[in-house]
Amino acid sequence: MNRISMGKRLQGLMFVLAAAGAFAVLFSVIFSGRVALAAGDMDAAAKALAKLDDDWSAAAATKDADRVASFYAEDAIAYPPNEPVAIGRAAAKKVWAAYFADKTFSISWKTLHAEVAKSGEFGFTAGTYEDSFNGPDGKRVTEKGKYLCTWKKQSDGTWKAIHDMWNTDGK
Repeated sequence: MNRISMGKRLQGLMFVLAAAGAFAVLFSVIFSGRVALAAGDMDAAAKALAKLDDDWSAAAATKDADRVASFYAEDAIAYPPNEPVAIGRAAAKKVWAAYFADKTFSISWKTLHAEVAKSGEFGFTAGTYEDSFNGPDGKRVTEKGKYLCTWKKQSDGTWKAIHDMWNTDGK
């Protein structure tokens, strides 16, 4: 091996190591910020939104489609997995009513992150969910997934979900 090719290899290796180090620093800064927020360093507005999202999960456990739909704004859009978009509170209610029609269906979710914009008008919650039901063969099916919900403060000061999206993790 001659000196030129050895120098180029060493230079390439140094570049790769420097790039890897830069990415490691970048990801650690991003990740540490997200962990801190998820661990309870959310401000009061975000904590209130996370509590509302947890209340919504508790409502879903009752299998009351009216109660679950009450968390949506009148013009909300729900994006259920493997189904068409549901536009409006009434359409979102139909989605949930179809789930609850299966007596074996259950669902719960856990808010892992919440944030409210500085304007105080919009916020979001994100987290994980788990649902289960009996499949066509009678065996219990359990799905895990994640969700992202955008909230808007209404004129009466309440928060309502305006965009609600969830999907299952890969099998």
